[in-house]
Amino acid sequence: MAKIERVELISFAYKTQNVHMDSGGFDTVYVPGRELDWSKYAIRITDSDGATGSYVMQWGGTPMAYAQTRLLASRLPGRDANHREQIFDDFKRALRQYDHMGHGAIDIALWDLLGQKTGMSISDLLGGYRKRLPAYASSMHGDRNGGLSSPADYVEFAQRCHALGYRAFKAHGWCEGNLPEEGDLVLSLGREVGSKLTLMLDPACHIRTLSDAVRLGKACDEAGFMWYEDPFRDTGVSLHAHQMLRAAINTPILATEHVRGIEPKADFAIGGGTDFLRADPEYDLGITGCMKIAHLAESLGMDVEIHASGPAHRHCMSAMRNSNYYEVALVGPKADNPLPPVYSCGYSDNLECVGEDGCVEVPDGPGLGVSYDWEYIKRNALETVVFNAD
Repeated sequence: MAKIERVELISFAYKTQNVHMDSGGFDTVYVPGRELDWSKYAIRITDSDGATGSYVMQWGGTPMAYAQTRLLASRLPGRDANHREQIFDDFKRALRQYDHMGHGAIDIALWDLLGQKTGMSISDLLGGYRKRLPAYASSMHGDRNGGLSSPADYVEFAQRCHALGYRAFKAHGWCEGNLPEEGDLVLSLGREVGSKLTLMLDPACHIRTLSDAVRLGKACDEAGFMWYEDPFRDTGVSLHAHQMLRAAINTPILATEHVRGIEPKADFAIGGGTDFLRADPEYDLGITGCMKIAHLAESLGMDVEIHASGPAHRHCMSAMRNSNYYEVALVGPKADNPLPPVYSCGYSDNLECVGEDGCVEVPDGPGLGVSYDWEYIKRNALETVVFNAD
């Protein structure tokens, strides 16, 4: 069996235009004329047969996750590249006192390596059968700068998304969590576009009390929203709080984006804290972890929704019967998705990536089915770290 001989990590910087952080410093909003500095990272794993598996982290590629990936990457050389389940289990334990966010990059790259060696796409390796995925436009947070500054702006943007082909739309509201403003947004979307778009709301934990979360949830009930996601300041991790919220409203709850791994998500689901589960190959310990969550949800008769966007996310969803929509995140009317331009093959998760049928395609080449612009990544490198087998 082929052993892992080399692991290369590249942390790199890039800038985005017309996007900046809100006043709290943690959510991206439209700000005309401003630049924002970001960093992400790439991983390449090479085995003794000379095959290489790669992945460039998207939303999960934070400096905190990079530190964890670097720790785990140093333990990879000399291991069998095909032993993904054993590596998954060992690395899950290794990060048991942390949040596990650095695990996903390694597992995804190992799946890409297998695809490169076999000539098969990850979708085919997983038994995927869906080649086009229904998608929803997932908005940036509201701003005060003329982008998404009023309920009318959201309605106009949702109508634009519908014209592009989308048949579903999710709103991230304003970062202040002002209940009357958020409620007006929900009711305006339901009234103006609810007959032609499936609607979702994600306050991203900005609502401050359970009482306000209930009142906003009742607005979602009135407007006929498909789901209500991570509404209030428990930060989406309190089973008891979500049991109370779920009992008080009719709109299905989508939780567990901030609950890592299969066991805590199982507890949340069986305990009655959510109607849908969340899964993300970057957040949830890779493709291996994401598919475990999908099968957990399937065994309970629940749907699981893929969080965020990227080629790994598309491959996972292609093999999941119990998933409804792919998230094109985060998009707005006046700024591009603030993800790095790392693809040399035309792959995109910008607003216009959807087809007239409201779907995005699953890449069909070997492994992830995408090619990366390594010259761009190296040109913008902050740090390159290499681990070799002895």
